[in-house]
Amino acid sequence: LLEVRGGSEQYYAQGTVTRSDANDYKDGNGLEVHSSYTRWSGNAAFGYTPDDNTRVELTAAKSDGEAAYADRSMDGVKFARDNAGLKLDKRHMGGTLDSVEAQVYHNYVDHVMDNYTLRPLPMMMNKMVSNPDRDTTGARAVFGLAMSDATLAKVGVDYQNNKHTLRSTMNQDTNPYELLARTEDANFRNYGLFGEVTHVIGDDSRVIGGLRMDKWHAEDRRAATLSARDANNVMYMVANPTSGQSRDDTLNSGFARYERDYDAYTSYVGLGHTQRFPDYWELISANKESLTTTSAFNTNPEKTTQLDIGTIYKAGQWSASVSGFYSKVDDFILIQSGVVKTLPDRTITVTRNINATTWGAEAGLAYQLAESWKLDGSLAYVRGSNDTDNVALGQMSPLEARLGATYDNQVWTVGGLLRMVSAQEHFAANQGNIVGED
Repeated sequence: LLEVRGGSEQYYAQGTVTRSDANDYKDGNGLEVHSSYTRWSGNAAFGYTPDDNTRVELTAAKSDGEAAYADRSMDGVKFARDNAGLKLDKRHMGGTLDSVEAQVYHNYVDHVMDNYTLRPLPMMMNKMVSNPDRDTTGARAVFGLAMSDATLAKVGVDYQNNKHTLRSTMNQDTNPYELLARTEDANFRNYGLFGEVTHVIGDDSRVIGGLRMDKWHAEDRRAATLSARDANNVMYMVANPTSGQSRDDTLNSGFARYERDYDAYTSYVGLGHTQRFPDYWELISANKESLTTTSAFNTNPEKTTQLDIGTIYKAGQWSASVSGFYSKVDDFILIQSGVVKTLPDRTITVTRNINATTWGAEAGLAYQLAESWKLDGSLAYVRGSNDTDNVALGQMSPLEARLGATYDNQVWTVGGLLRMVSAQEHFAANQGNIVGED
């Protein structure tokens, strides 16, 4: 990591470059796992601050890398990313309109996966390459409103447009992917409108509430869907049943939260509801199907209603916190592998909607033993159930406890952490989310 910063009263510049390299790690039996990676990045920012409350910043970033994957037959050999953005912050304006935050940005990602650059090519196997890319343009603006001495509000809008294309080859030697035309496989567009209000009640309590509305539009441009290999190890293409289809969804979210201060602690309770549109990998990914068709494009949005409650305590040398949550999820977007289908016979991964319940709690305690010494500990536990299948919900963390000690005299810091994680007895084999499965 190398970072350089410089500036004057009204101008500043910052540059950062990074590079990381990792070899294959070894598993519990001492066997190397195909997992090495290299990544690098460069970031730059140029700012103008005409006064203490105004900032205009231009940013740019560029990065790339490669990664060996142990869980699939191809590796990532290119992760090229280019980003540019412009931001404006104006604060403490003094009127009803007290602040303005605005930004625009553009991001382009060019990703290449193949089966030969980072691993030996199996005999009788062709060199295969997949080259998706994504072009993203977006903007966001937030306006801070001083409604009164006791009431502050923020209202804003945001926009994002994503265009995905794909080109691939089953034989790089005879049909190089670089010479192929890119074909659009999907695009997503979202307009968002949101607001949040904080109202102070007396000297010791406040109410916070917010609403958000999203207008989503998605198009499936794939002519065919590519699934896994069949029983004879032959790749096959099938017509996409949702080719050329588009969908429009209006999603609404909101929350309300009450906070109360007492002598040494603050308590809160909140209720929220959020609706999430499925992402590209859940809807369009080439190896995702629904239970009934070879396309997951009609997966329903996920809807979560959650209750949160907790207390934060601080007095003298002691500080503590305890919190808990309970949520019901309608149309939870579940990723499940190992699903057997016929015509042709194959085992594939599906995206499907289920109903789920999750709940959990966390507690923490810290003690300032001396000016430079601090002891702390925490305990966390979450559970989840797949109510549709009457099984556990996948990818839930087990019971975990942490004990720590830290010495910090403002010159030197030394610390130790003991982390204890129990065996996970509640799991769902081959089920989870887009990040991983049990």
